Amino acid sequence: MSLTVIKIGGGEGIELEPVIHQCAALIGRGHRIVLVHGGSHETNVVSEQLGHPAQTITSPSGHTSRRTDRRTLEIFEMVYCGKINKSIVEQFQRLGVNAVGLSGIDGGIWRGERKNAIRAVEDGRTVIIRDDLSGRVETVNTQLLETLLDQGFTPVLTPPAISHDGVAINVDADRAAAMTAVALGADELLLLSNVTGVRRFADDPESVIPSVADTGIDVVREAAHGRMKNKVLAAEEAINGGVRRVVIGTANGPEAIEQARNGAGTVFEGVLV
Repeated sequence: MSLTVIKIGGGEGIELEPVIHQCAALIGRGHRIVLVHGGSHETNVVSEQLGHPAQTITSPSGHTSRRTDRRTLEIFEMVYCGKINKSIVEQFQRLGVNAVGLSGIDGGIWRGERKNAIRAVEDGRTVIIRDDLSGRVETVNTQLLETLLDQGFTPVLTPPAISHDGVAINVDADRAAAMTAVALGADELLLLSNVTGVRRFADDPESVIPSVADTGIDVVREAAHGRMKNKVLAAEEAINGGVRRVVIGTANGPEAIEQARNGAGTVFEGVLV
């Protein structure tokens, strides 16, 4: 039975309810799905309300991530693991889908190494940050996920992950989804957010690169900026790990998932050259 890993971004302007309905329809047709979600915009809003505004780290290579001190991680868990995750599970249950909401901590679903030091660019200078609670997923508990899938449950996953020494760590959800797709031997990975794909020109929504095979991976890497860099990296990691097909596309629209599965967005497949 085919397996699709779908990652829904947490940026502003993403409507989750239509996505959940589309996932439920796919499941009803016999597809197996693992849903991974973010929650960045909602976390930013709550952080502001609680007097602890979000901070962003930019690496020397241009990749961006959330600055994660202990208070930020607590807010992160409230929003990602609590509000958003349980809201998604509730909606699935209402549609007859027996969803199970879990963070990467639960059952050690996502384990990885906490970064002891992070290089970041601040005011044009490279600095070292040593107290950040972030890292990267290195292993996936496939036994737990496969047990859930085999018993007819739909896993709904979200960061944080757990470090090898038992500390919660913020991880990039796109790359976590890619690791999950590789570990489970998924047929496809859909990375869906509030943009329609990788744009050749950032300000031109009509300049989406439809296929990496047409331009080459170097062109796609050069075109990606900000958070899109992480999505492209996740797509590469998934393809190199054996996932047959990855699509970066939009989460919005009544048929967004089916359109992405049919190639709407930027498609990665085959050998990336």
